[in-house]
Amino acid sequence: MTTRINLWRYRDTVTDTSNLVGYDVEATDGHIGKIDKASNDTSRASMVVDTGFWIFGKKRLIPAGVVNRVDHGEKKAYVSMTKDQIKSAPDYDDTQTNYDESYYESSADYYDPYGW
Repeated sequence: MTTRINLWRYRDTVTDTSNLVGYDVEATDGHIGKIDKASNDTSRASMVVDTGFWIFGKKRLIPAGVVNRVDHGEKKAYVSMTKDQIKSAPDYDDTQTNYDESYYESSADYYDPYGW
């Protein structure tokens, strides 16, 4: 039986997530962008990654559960996703995040096949 993580909660190994804005995001195959926003909501922790030139300035909502570790000295967050997985993730829509549960459900549907 496979153990699944809570997609919307930081892993126990990730500590001090109080101020991640501006940190670089490292995918499993290299740098993908910077954290533009970060939420520590107990039921919906996530970060918004600005991918810059990688996909023409698009932003992606990344659930906290895919963050493997944070290096505060280097100001980097490491995620268990490839650049292509992040590029293919749903666009971040700041008009939906506080009001529409279906927005989070559709984001979760994207990440589910990867086992998060």
